[in-house]
Parts: sequence; structure tokens; C-alpha cells
Amino acid sequence: MTINTGILKALALASAVPLAIAAGAADKPILPGGNWAGMLTETEGGHLFGNPQAKTKLVEFMSYTCSHCAHFAQTGDGAIKIAYVPTGRISYEIRHLIRDPVDLTAALLTQCGDAKKFGGNHDAIMYRYDEWIEKARTATRAQQSRWQFGSLSARLQAIASDLDFYDIMERRGYTRAQLDKCLSDEAQARAIAETSAADVRKYGLTGTPSFILDGTLLDAHDWNSLEPQLKKAL
Repeated sequence: MTINTGILKALALASAVPLAIAAGAADKPILPGGNWAGMLTETEGGHLFGNPQAKTKLVEFMSYTCSHCAHFAQTGDGAIKIAYVPTGRISYEIRHLIRDPVDLTAALLTQCGDAKKFGGNHDAIMYRYDEWIEKARTATRAQQSRWQFGSLSARLQAIASDLDFYDIMERRGYTRAQLDKCLSDEAQARAIAETSAADVRKYGLTGTPSFILDGTLLDAHDWNSLEPQLKKAL
């Protein structure tokens, strides 16, 4: 999905929480063992699946409000984790591209609590994409007003309520109090947005999903165009 700067400006949360795109990363030291399929490492701005010291590194920049990203999450995401990550030869990192307040709400929720829960949280949000994005498209003026005015936490909580994010995350075992705490974390919201903006500048990102393979931005935006390049790299 192409980045629409007009939408970003129209939906800007506040000057204190700049909206931009994506997140950066810095690998943590490798952990002992070789169960790469089940290893999830929190990075500085993202979450890395597999061997943190893999020779080949794939990074996906994704947006929760992007239909193409949702499709990739339901196709390529699983294929990478099943066929490539377990070998230990390639790592797969997911970073956020923040395009609007709905994106920021989802990003904060997927990162809520234990970092090891990110994978399941991410999948839960993305697999119900069609349901909640339709609610976003048909939101009333009253709902949109609640999303744009008031404190940051009040706005994000309104989005979470109107789009059934609370329901999705409560099914994951979270309490309403835990979720509200995460949605009230302005420092985390700012960090996500600022890292996002930095990566847009660094990599020249113009749409979602975008993929970086070993530091190079690929001409690939879906699984059909990405897989041949992964095979070639390996």
C-alpha cells in the first residue's frame, strides 16, 4: 500500500506523538540452542524470528491498516516461519510502519506485555483484519471524533473499543486493565513513531509491505515476488 502523506497529516495524533512509518532494529546476542523455529528476539524497534546471527536477514516493514500486509501475513508470513526460519540460515524481523492512529493502536497492543507474545498478538490482529478494517471504514462521525480529540490514551482506547481490538486481545489472555496500561504508554508510542520515521528516511520506504534483504530494499511487495529472491539468497 502506498504511503499517503495526506492521510498521515489528517490523522496525526498530536505534535508530541509524530506519526511516520516503521521501526528500526538492533540484534541482541544469540541465545544458546538451535530451536530456531521457536525463537523470538525483541529488537530495538522490532521482533525477530529465528537465529539472530543468521547469515541472511530479512526485514518486513508492515502496516496494520494495509490490506496487502494482511494478505502477506496470511500467506508469506507462515511460509517463511515454516520453511526458512527453522534452518537457522535466515532470520525474519517484523517492524511497524505507522501510517495513522489505528496503526499505532494495533502496534502498541501487539507489543503489550511479554515480548514473547508478539508473534501470537500480531497474528491475532492480522487474521481478523477484514472484520475490524470494515468497522474502521464505516466509522461514524462521532467515533472518528473520539479517535481524534482528547488525551492520547483516550483516543487509542476509543479505537480499540470501536474496532474490537479489546475482544481480540482478551481472547489472547489479556485483561482490560493490562491493555489500557499499554495504550496509555506515551513513551512507547513516541518511540514507535520516531523509529518509524527514522527508517523511512534511512531506507527510502514508500509503501507497505516493504522488504529489506541483507540491507537492500527489494522490488517485492508480496510472497510471489519475495520467495524467488529468498531462494536465490540462500
